[in-house]
Amino acid sequence: MTHNEAKTRHTQLVEEIRGHDNAYYVEAKPTISDQAYDRLYHELLDLEKKFPDLITSDSPSQRVSGEPLKEFKPVHHLSPMMSLDNTYSQQDVRDFVGRVQRLLPNETLEWILEPKVDGVAINLKYEKGVFVCGATRGDGTTGDDVTSNLKTIRSIAGKLKASGRKLPDVVEIRGEVYLPKAAFTKINAERVAAGEEPFANPRNSAAGSLKQLDPRIVAKRPLDVIVYGLGVFEGAERPKEHDEVLAWLKSAGCKTPEKTWKCCSADELIDAINELDQLRRKFTYETDGAVIKLNSFALRERIGFTSKAPRWAIAYKYAAEQAETKLKAITIQVGRTGALTPVAELEPVFLAGSTISRATLHNEDELRRKDIRVGDTVTIEKAGEVIPAVVGVVLTKRTGKEVQFQFPTHCPECGSKVARTEGTENGAAGVVWRCLNAACPAQIRGRIEHWCARGAMDIEGGGEALVSQLVTKGLVREVSDLYSLTLDQVAGLERMGEKSAQNFLDGVQASKTRDMWRLLFGLGILHVGAGVAKRLGRRFTTLDDIFAASQEQLTEVEDIGEVIAHSIVQWHQEPKNRELIELLRKAGLNFNSELYKPAAALGHFAGKTFVLTGTLPTLKREEAAAKIEALGGKVSGSVSKKTDYIVAGEDAGSKLEKAQKLGVKIIDEAAFLKLCANAV
Repeated sequence: MTHNEAKTRHTQLVEEIRGHDNAYYVEAKPTISDQAYDRLYHELLDLEKKFPDLITSDSPSQRVSGEPLKEFKPVHHLSPMMSLDNTYSQQDVRDFVGRVQRLLPNETLEWILEPKVDGVAINLKYEKGVFVCGATRGDGTTGDDVTSNLKTIRSIAGKLKASGRKLPDVVEIRGEVYLPKAAFTKINAERVAAGEEPFANPRNSAAGSLKQLDPRIVAKRPLDVIVYGLGVFEGAERPKEHDEVLAWLKSAGCKTPEKTWKCCSADELIDAINELDQLRRKFTYETDGAVIKLNSFALRERIGFTSKAPRWAIAYKYAAEQAETKLKAITIQVGRTGALTPVAELEPVFLAGSTISRATLHNEDELRRKDIRVGDTVTIEKAGEVIPAVVGVVLTKRTGKEVQFQFPTHCPECGSKVARTEGTENGAAGVVWRCLNAACPAQIRGRIEHWCARGAMDIEGGGEALVSQLVTKGLVREVSDLYSLTLDQVAGLERMGEKSAQNFLDGVQASKTRDMWRLLFGLGILHVGAGVAKRLGRRFTTLDDIFAASQEQLTEVEDIGEVIAHSIVQWHQEPKNRELIELLRKAGLNFNSELYKPAAALGHFAGKTFVLTGTLPTLKREEAAAKIEALGGKVSGSVSKKTDYIVAGEDAGSKLEKAQKLGVKIIDEAAFLKLCANAV
């Protein structure tokens, strides 16, 4: 294929894939099968690999690209992103309409009401129809540049469609990034199965995802977007009304609210608010209210803004569904890390679709701050309509008989003394009480449940009920004990027939063949999650090799910093942990990594990091990067002590100076090309 042929085909593929993305992610009406889509996408990747100069910033292949960022750069919005005044009162909505009518006497007012998406406000900047920058709202004037993360969201158009109308030279599109409710539930189930803390609510999950420095992590979380407004609009005729904006956004390939209402009076707005309240639970995203906007931009300009918000819009927020109930007792849960977590034991109450009888109180600081006492009548709600939370105490119902809860000085499970440590538990930061006895039954149960979890060794039947009995009966004190259990021992437990016992033991035997990364994750080493375990599995052939590596050698692995490396080394220095490893070896577990790829298979530059700076004589930066990556190397945007080579051209600036200070090897284009030739 000639370069011209490749260019023509590349253009065709890009447009075709964009069309399919819009049909699937925006219109929710897929036009081809997943397999057919994958074939087109891989053809595009192959073409760009062969002709790297064809890669453009808006290519579908660039949805996930680039190295993890060191930090987010500030972005100045061309037009401010102002916040809205809000209310929980329908009377306030009527007063708002009356106030605007007085500011615009003799005008017939039209209003647009749309769902208020409970997500993260973002600003998308397009130039000549191409998405060039995305930022968070920030302080309304300046936000964080999260372009790389936003590119992973396929419902964000990489290029706007003209649709018979001239595209603006520059346009800012405003919207809300959210995590769909179904995705939130799935992610939390996976986190629990992997022994990790669940996210508190979809909004926090979306916000946390957007603030990840590595877009590859963001790409694994199925974020979505709804757009609903404009900032700057230059170089084309701007729509004159808000419903016209929504229609233009949709025609340009953007995902807009699935339903909006046009209203001509306060009564109609109240009816729409109530109708939305009935519909919103069926939406794929969380909604916490309705946004009411004056439809006419000309009228908006006439009444303007206050110092904080527009006079022509207001947000009506639905009150979170709450319930009052009695706090009967406060109990303490001990986790596998030894953390003591207070839990509110409640008189059962029905709330937002389920009966609630327990709610976490996080830690002692939270308990004292809210002055929650045993016997109190408390108000509870579902945080993000998902997780039960105690909002506060109904002080008017106190009788004086309520009792302040005293944190135990000894572990309620094993009787060992507890100590106060700074930390974060269950999403709340503060002082955490911990049991320091590693042999505590609660910690043993936690470790074994983590080992059996689907995300770790995936042992069927190894849930809380069975593990609790195994520990209570003294049959299991460490994960290695699982591999010496007999059928009679397991079948003799409560509610365990011979068939269920055999299924569990079959799962235990099957776990012996699991890949090494699962074993490493299952050990529960601090900071070593599944992702870290996999990365180590790609670089080391066996578990023994990992534990034999020095802290410095471990930090040479991608994304393994000094904290993680120190945690691994420190864990293995404990005699009881080394003994555990030997017991697992004798039990016949697999210590070999199926993920491991030798350097030869990865390419001559495997493990090498290059930085490109300045203008090279003949090569474009993309071409040089493609050569490095084709040989297994990594291209970074910044110089550090981990950099192996800096390829410097004309006008090389601060990167070259930093490389000289750090003693990084500096080569020119000729030396680089020779290095590549020798690698083939």
